Amino acid sequence: MRLLLMSDTHLPKRAKELPAQLLGELPRADVVIHAGDWVDTATLDLLESRSHRFIGVYGNNDGPELRARLPEIARADLDGLRLGVVHETGAAQGRERRCAERFPDLDVLVFGHSHIPWDTTTVTGLRLLNPGSPTDRRRQPHCTYMTATVTDGGLDDVELHRLPPRA
Repeated sequence: MRLLLMSDTHLPKRAKELPAQLLGELPRADVVIHAGDWVDTATLDLLESRSHRFIGVYGNNDGPELRARLPEIARADLDGLRLGVVHETGAAQGRERRCAERFPDLDVLVFGHSHIPWDTTTVTGLRLLNPGSPTDRRRQPHCTYMTATVTDGGLDDVELHRLPPRA
């Protein structure tokens, strides 16, 4: 099962549209995951309509329309992998401990908010993934997203994709 992970798209404030490279990944993904801060409902409509399966949450910049359609926390069983999605996990310092305590029933937690890619594993075995942002790199060298695969209840082939600068 192929996963496509993104967060913090902030359309149309940070970019006019999602990058073509990211959109090209949609047909190949079995599950598309968005960890919040959409800003517009058009992006949600686009991803829902083009995804085989979609999992998303709202973020701190998302208004009432998005909050009415998305949960704050999403959970899914993906062929035995217990996945969670949330927008914000707090400061980097202490993140592993906080997330392990808050989400003891998960194998993987996808989050956003910082626009900073993150891939760590807690002492309890919880894998924490932040795909960064495909549209707003902030102080990072590149805009980013992630792909991964689920095989026999485990997460494999996690890859951070760096997008070329926008013209």
